[in-house]
Amino acid sequence: MKPDLSLAVQYGVQEDRLPRWRLRRWAERALAGAAEDGLVAFSAAELSLRLVGAAEGRRLNRDFRGRDYATNVLTFEYGVDPLGVARGDIVMCVPVLVREAREQRKALLDHAAHLTIHGVLHSLGYDHIKARDAKRMEALETATLAAMGIEDPYVAP
Repeated sequence: MKPDLSLAVQYGVQEDRLPRWRLRRWAERALAGAAEDGLVAFSAAELSLRLVGAAEGRRLNRDFRGRDYATNVLTFEYGVDPLGVARGDIVMCVPVLVREAREQRKALLDHAAHLTIHGVLHSLGYDHIKARDAKRMEALETATLAAMGIEDPYVAP
């Protein structure tokens, strides 16, 4: 069964290549993959996805992670409630996303899809702290992206 998605998209900075419909499609793909994987039991997700500039990205990373630089994606996971609804907030820093895509010689939309999927999986409780958890998360990301025609993001070009 396909999980229901309530997605709020906020634009702290404008990025015309990342319209709501595209971000939603990627989030839905991540949810479907996670539901099939079965690590977390959930029937729906209520997520917010905010696109930010470098200053806001840096402030959030500093205030919530103690790291004084803008990072590509931050996820705030709130767990799954008794009704099976997973909740989370995802913040993507557009200048970091653009820079990384250029440096890694990846198409911007491919990199954005990966980071969106990565953030959604974090919002469901996936992480990459332990090696076996990282392997599971990366395998799910890779399979989800492959189904979309996007190459493995963990293989260097």
